[in-house]
Amino acid sequence: MQVSDLIASRVSLAPMAGITDYVLRSLVREYSSNALLTTEMISSEALNQVKETCMTKRDKNHSPISYQLSGHKPKMIADCAKYLEPIADMIDINMGCPVNKVVKGTDGSALMRNPKLAQEIVRTVKSSISKPVSVKFRLGYTMDELNYVEYGQMMQEAGADFITIHGRTRSQMYGGKADWKKIAELKKNVDIPVFANGDVVSIETAVQCLEESNADGVAIGRGVLGDITLIHRVEQYINNGVYLAPPTLEEKVEALKKHLHKEVEFRGEDVGVKFMRKFYPYYLNGFQGASKLRGEIVLIPKLRDVLEKLDKVLVAKG
Repeated sequence: MQVSDLIASRVSLAPMAGITDYVLRSLVREYSSNALLTTEMISSEALNQVKETCMTKRDKNHSPISYQLSGHKPKMIADCAKYLEPIADMIDINMGCPVNKVVKGTDGSALMRNPKLAQEIVRTVKSSISKPVSVKFRLGYTMDELNYVEYGQMMQEAGADFITIHGRTRSQMYGGKADWKKIAELKKNVDIPVFANGDVVSIETAVQCLEESNADGVAIGRGVLGDITLIHRVEQYINNGVYLAPPTLEEKVEALKKHLHKEVEFRGEDVGVKFMRKFYPYYLNGFQGASKLRGEIVLIPKLRDVLEKLDKVLVAKG
């Protein structure tokens, strides 16, 4: 597959550690057949030691799919990319994660302070596999280190085929507002496709992001939490001018129940129910008593009891 085939849709699922797992990717794919899916961040150090991991699981219909690797050792990342090549349509290198434990290991956003090493990583991976290689990074490490344009040019020079850029610095983490207008500067100075990421949580914000960034597309991350239809809805509006309304509370509860069932099937009941607790605030919000309900449901260990509680919500709100 060429990069143009992989990004036939102008919307992609952005990678989110501990979030964009096999189940979430499968749910998004039920609505969107063309969007590029990206896995959760996979540590090259961990994958190098333990090859069998649920993080690499995929279905045939998951294509186009990009596997995201983190790390700072070029050969190790390349070896992991080679291992993933049979199942990946693209390999993405994480150069944007702002989390302390990742940055302290000189991975993620820390690579923006070491562009020569980042180039070496891209070159080594590119020479090791035949699949396209992409990079995901931020505007810079701090507001005083906005090197994203030069950095993007260096990644292109090293062989990167595709860029996803989050419109914040590392020091901003996920606070403040993503600066989509700055992304337009990067787009103007590279020849490879650029997708904009950050604060795209609706059809309206997706359209605004595309207008301000002049990007080839948008990568949606946190916006899909609690709304697995968002990528499809954005695609429908961009491609066909069709505005599909956000899901109702009833639809969100039904989606949560489906998500719960699939995670329990994938991970087992104990782990699956606990794993899903991080999603409750996104599915269950915007109605009276939502906070109280989340406080109660997060303590329930059994799937059957969680589902029973959710059914009562539907009855009460019906």
